[in-house]
Amino acid sequence: MTDTLYDAVIVGGGTAGLSAAQMLGRARRRVLVIDAGAPRNRFAAHMHGVLGHDGRSPAELLRIGRTEAEAYDVEFLDTTVTSIDDAGDHLAVTYDGGTLAARGAVLTTGVVDDLPDVPGLREQWGRGVIHCPYCHGFEVAGRRLGVLATSPASLHQIELVRQWSDDVTAFTAGLGEIDDTVAARLMARGIRLVDSAMIELRAEHDVVTTAITADGTAHPIDALFTAPTPRLHLNYAANLDLALSSEPGEGLRVDMRGATSHPRVFAAGNVVAPFGNVPLSMGQGSMAGAGLNAALVMEDATSEILRS
Repeated sequence: MTDTLYDAVIVGGGTAGLSAAQMLGRARRRVLVIDAGAPRNRFAAHMHGVLGHDGRSPAELLRIGRTEAEAYDVEFLDTTVTSIDDAGDHLAVTYDGGTLAARGAVLTTGVVDDLPDVPGLREQWGRGVIHCPYCHGFEVAGRRLGVLATSPASLHQIELVRQWSDDVTAFTAGLGEIDDTVAARLMARGIRLVDSAMIELRAEHDVVTTAITADGTAHPIDALFTAPTPRLHLNYAANLDLALSSEPGEGLRVDMRGATSHPRVFAAGNVVAPFGNVPLSMGQGSMAGAGLNAALVMEDATSEILRS
């Protein structure tokens, strides 16, 4: 494998990576997907809001996508990329087991979710503890819902969750001081505000039942929404010095094609938009795959001119 020059190496085999692989494979490029097998949504049993796949498990969607990509001769390597280096006319991609060469790369490694440090919370992540009301709100609609604020940005999540239930308790310690006008708006919608910090989340028979706060109060809830802090998974690309967006909630800086600040590197999915859902990652991956192919087409044309 080390003697092969790939047209494209895709780092990450989630929905964004597989979408990029499908586009490049259909463009008759030699493509390798390197995947460590730890997609962000692996903790969830079902996906929702994904047109044509509503209720399907994330693992099943990836299995289908991988099969489709293989039909276009896309190759797969189940391992971890440790570094990518600029080698002039190609990229040197080092993985756990060797190094290979590629004319271009699409980075789709997403983010790591850093969860609030509350005992009992991590064990329920993806089931009784959820983050996106559009993805999971319908399944808990009308029940006793809690929202654990992790930053001032959590105010938006608190107000959204009220659409799915009229029984909402907001644990607001992570918001900081709440403006009186904002507090009045929340309470006008029947949202209970609890400023004591949550210190434990309890479950019975693997079902969330109670949030305990520092003042000793037990708050009955059936599910808890919270916003983890997304941490970009990009250590392997450090040598490329890729530009990051300065905008809140964004990751790698890319243009509309998915092109990064390096001419041979494109990116898509949560590594670009940490709060994006599955359909958004699919679309970005498809565009990044097409964008890299277009860049390779231009390089091919330039090479032909130089040879003529």
